[in-house]
Amino acid sequence: MSPSRSTSDSPQLDLLGGSQAMPAEIHRLFFALVPDLSVRKRIAGTAKGLPQRATTGAQWRDPSLYHGTLHFLGDHPMLRQDLVSAAIAAADKVAISPFEWVLDQVVGFRGRQPPCVLCGRVIPEPMQRLWQDLRHALILAGLGRHLEKNFTPHVTLAYIHGEVREPMAIEPVVWPIAGFELIHSVTGRGRYETLAAWHG
Repeated sequence: MSPSRSTSDSPQLDLLGGSQAMPAEIHRLFFALVPDLSVRKRIAGTAKGLPQRATTGAQWRDPSLYHGTLHFLGDHPMLRQDLVSAAIAAADKVAISPFEWVLDQVVGFRGRQPPCVLCGRVIPEPMQRLWQDLRHALILAGLGRHLEKNFTPHVTLAYIHGEVREPMAIEPVVWPIAGFELIHSVTGRGRYETLAAWHG
């Protein structure tokens, strides 16, 4: 007689008879502008001051996750060191000039659960140049697959059930920027890891 096996040692079966596998991890890489603590607090204060009608059913982002994406490098089943090394080598060739980003309005993007975002009416010229230079370096490094052709800098505050139909002016948040970072995250864990950083 074969020894019995406890249910804890056996793979769980779903109603269709298949085993329940753990969901695969998704590793995300992106270059971003990352605010310091004082700017995070000002952004969080802006989020708290928004009218309730504009944020119905909002899923608020933790202030520790506030950032402005420069370039997204894709989702991957694991953290690929070759991709990280190529991204770092590309960013090493890019210079950054310090500038200020004035965040002065809240807008909504379209989608199934549209993000409510903080952005500026004006994109500073050094910011646009940083995006273009980094994009060019990444393409030369063979990392152009996921890169966007257009730049709409923003900070996501929440994901909402409604839609912010009209831009809302807010008390400006002035964000001094002198660097950018390469960020790694695993979806669902709620935290970011800085892999490398560059400063002007």
